[in-house]
Amino acid sequence: MSDILIKSPIDFSLSQNSLSALFSVLKKNETTVKSESLNARLGYWSEIVYRFLSHKAAVVSLAIITLIVFFAITGPNISAYTYSEQNLAQKNYAPRIPKLEKLGIFTGEEKIDTTSGVRINNGYVKNGDLSVYYWFGSDTLGRDIWTRTWEGTQVSLYIAFVAIIIDMLFGLTFGLISGYFGGWIDGLMQRFVEIINGIPNLVIVTLLMIVLKPGMYTIIFALILTHWVGMSRIARAEMLKLKNREFILASRTLGASSFHIIFKDVLPNCVGQVITRTMFSIPSAIFMEAFLSFVGLGIPVPQCSLGSLISEAFNSFTTHPYQILPPVIVLALLMLCFNLLADGLRETFDPKFAAA
Repeated sequence: MSDILIKSPIDFSLSQNSLSALFSVLKKNETTVKSESLNARLGYWSEIVYRFLSHKAAVVSLAIITLIVFFAITGPNISAYTYSEQNLAQKNYAPRIPKLEKLGIFTGEEKIDTTSGVRINNGYVKNGDLSVYYWFGSDTLGRDIWTRTWEGTQVSLYIAFVAIIIDMLFGLTFGLISGYFGGWIDGLMQRFVEIINGIPNLVIVTLLMIVLKPGMYTIIFALILTHWVGMSRIARAEMLKLKNREFILASRTLGASSFHIIFKDVLPNCVGQVITRTMFSIPSAIFMEAFLSFVGLGIPVPQCSLGSLISEAFNSFTTHPYQILPPVIVLALLMLCFNLLADGLRETFDPKFAAA
């Protein structure tokens, strides 16, 4: 009996240690479960971000696009000139930048080919405008090319983004509805798509420019009419692929409405394809706007866009090539970077495509 009384405190202390260890394990397991639940919620987008950051070309392209957008917003405010201000006494000034001219670059000098040979000209020195600086030079009417380049970039980006957003909403809705209902509704809607797609985009846009008053909103309207077809086809294909999946059938069985199934169940599963298609559509819209402005069907003066700037500078390309370089470089960077970004996003949202 005494032996039992002596051993029992020891057993009791051991059981206390066991309970303490058990509670510690349970607490750790609870923390682990919460962490795994959080990782499950954030895991998909964390993986998306990781795959995107591993695509160096897409990251660099996004950084360049962000930089261009920043200058498009702030660039016209940095300069002391407006985009429409003219000074014929300071026309055709070559680029001149403070501090860099001390290094022997961007000094305002330009080489002009003449019948008697190459002649070096410096309009700043010739006219005594030593306190004047044009970072990108001035055009044939004495307007600041720096201000006009970023103002034109702002207009081109605005037109492209507004047109693509509206196209995305209309084309996405059109394609999802067509694919969801199928049958004669899908057939009728697809015949309409084929008619629109059968007419060349340039013909539609040109006719609109002739009928309507040329301007920013006319170009946006023209782009809206012609750029939604690609988005609708992608949305329809995704709907046809997903509408017979188990989670859609379960949602339909539980009495979900067509609106809920289309926009709450199917649409979130098309985010990757929608973003990728949008990134490919933006450079297409920018190029279309630039082309229309280049051929004289775009932005009317004194407003400017990248296309109109290139068109104006094209006439003096052989004598003053610096005037065409800024809008051409900005347009080329936008086209290249948006395409590289779209490629990166496509590989990010579809690893099978990247592996192929």
